[in-house]
Amino acid sequence: MTSIYWPDKYVEKRKTAADAIKMIRSGQRVFIGSYCGEPQHLTKTLVEHASDFSDLEIIRLMSMENSEISRIAGKEQAHNFHVRSFYYGSSATKSLAVNKRFTTPMYLYDVPKLFEKRRLPLHAAMIQVSPPDDFGWMSLGVSVDVTLAAAMSADIVIAQVNSEMPRVHGRSIIHVNDVDVIVEKDEELITVEGNMDFKGAYPMAIPLIARLAANLIEDGSTIQFDLGITPKALTLAMKDKNDLGIHTQFLTKGVMDLVSLGVITNRYKGHNDGKIVASNAIGARNLYEFINNNPSIEFHASDYVNNPGVIARHNKMVAVNIAMNMDLMGQVSADALPQNHYSGVTGMIDFVRGAALSPGGKSIILMPSTSIDGTKSRIVPELPGSSVVLPKGDSYFVISEFGAVNMFGKNLQERAMAMISLAHPDFRDELLQQAKDKGLMDKTRNLNEFLFGVYPAKVEETRKYGDQRVTFRAVKAVDDRRIQEHFYSMNEEDVASRFFHVRKSFFRDDVENMFQVDYVNAMTVVAITGEFGFGKIIGIGEYMRENNPDNAEVAFSVSREWRGKGIADVIFEKLIETAKENDIKRLIAYTSVTNKGMVRLFKRRPYKIETRHEDDIYVMICDLTQPEEKES
Repeated sequence: MTSIYWPDKYVEKRKTAADAIKMIRSGQRVFIGSYCGEPQHLTKTLVEHASDFSDLEIIRLMSMENSEISRIAGKEQAHNFHVRSFYYGSSATKSLAVNKRFTTPMYLYDVPKLFEKRRLPLHAAMIQVSPPDDFGWMSLGVSVDVTLAAAMSADIVIAQVNSEMPRVHGRSIIHVNDVDVIVEKDEELITVEGNMDFKGAYPMAIPLIARLAANLIEDGSTIQFDLGITPKALTLAMKDKNDLGIHTQFLTKGVMDLVSLGVITNRYKGHNDGKIVASNAIGARNLYEFINNNPSIEFHASDYVNNPGVIARHNKMVAVNIAMNMDLMGQVSADALPQNHYSGVTGMIDFVRGAALSPGGKSIILMPSTSIDGTKSRIVPELPGSSVVLPKGDSYFVISEFGAVNMFGKNLQERAMAMISLAHPDFRDELLQQAKDKGLMDKTRNLNEFLFGVYPAKVEETRKYGDQRVTFRAVKAVDDRRIQEHFYSMNEEDVASRFFHVRKSFFRDDVENMFQVDYVNAMTVVAITGEFGFGKIIGIGEYMRENNPDNAEVAFSVSREWRGKGIADVIFEKLIETAKENDIKRLIAYTSVTNKGMVRLFKRRPYKIETRHEDDIYVMICDLTQPEEKES
């Protein structure tokens, strides 16, 4: 048998786009390459010949809503084409709702099976590839996802060969012998520049959310980033991290920037070490140049990249995704982002569940607390079932600009309290009442001043003490039980020193003022060790403004085993910083004359300290308006 040299077959297979389209028949099912890999010349030709077809079913992943594919779904062509999209989202945006009935909700890693097992037979696949190399291999470039499976399963494969398509390493190539038609057409790839923001109408929210997210991500973690996270926020959050790895659905400019900063090295992934792994690239021309023949980057199909079993193989796998809405139980709604017309959630649940199975892994959901104009809360009492993308059992870490919480293992009341703490203060009172009405919270529960407090994210700081990490932060409404546990763990001597008398019980009402804070007139800082959301409080410091608005009373408590390590000093400095910002001029402590630790704590502060006795009470006043140098 004589073998045929592939360049000869390449020449034989060349056709114009119009001639290639003629190979498709009415009533057939046609796959079109997705995202920035869409073969624009082919799809434009298909649209121009719409009148030649009836009932042509177009198969695609979610894609740019202003692309040629999306034009196919217009009303004027309703009898010619309809579009079946694979998308695991709520399809609530206006452009998606019109053709909602054709949306197929599926996990992305399962889609290739539909094609390969012929459960959804494809009569044709229109794809875009790079020119062949010396061996006849063409790269799918910026969009591998389910395209490879579609191309290998379709009856007819029409490939637009475009010299602008980068060659990408990995399982992302197809041979000239495996396509039926070659259409040569060079054109700019679809690019997205500057509008992949989770819309910048949140100028204050973005840096706060980014900072809180960074606190949860350890050096050496492997990350998946949602498409909707801005490159600016990504760089801001991760610029001080070390040796991060990437295993993600979408490769964006933010990842490229972190590589250039030396943050991403992929050294400790535990799987595919040394490699960035993705299935799509979405961005500008410089991103496509970055991935072209880059040996540190591999693109693989979605049944690999989005497979929870593969995701779970990575060390410290962290899934970072964006929610459009969440309810008080922790259910998540996520739509195609209306401002960039992309689905950022097709693979959300794949990565959330994969990260949960990873050693040291975690899922982080980011969500600005309100709509873009600030008139609607993104935290709602209860989501309708049709809009739930992530069930409440899959919610772990959640972050808004008002803080971060861990939902794992929390009961419904604790979840409701956590979500209310993340809501904008303008909506907390209403959400609290709705939680009570739905039986999610005790009807006697009251949040008082906390309802209107804005969580001071900048207070958060983590320090290492030996091999243990201690996080210092402002108290949250969800800390009430841990505060009780802290006081119950104290011995009689410490209790008497803190409360001026021996007591055996610390009922919630008794310690309520410590977590009923507005972060202005009342402020509590806690020191916590252990896993986020399950840690133990080892230190508490609080101030409460007195009738004289220039003065605030302070009190401290540090677990005995942590004394002498400077825990109280850090807490006190954070209280001082907050007090000064809120025009409090003097911090006053009322303590026992035997409380030598409190005396030393005050005298170490770089301010004038006044002392006096009132009966058997020792009064110390720290004047924040009169700095003084202290001897070291």
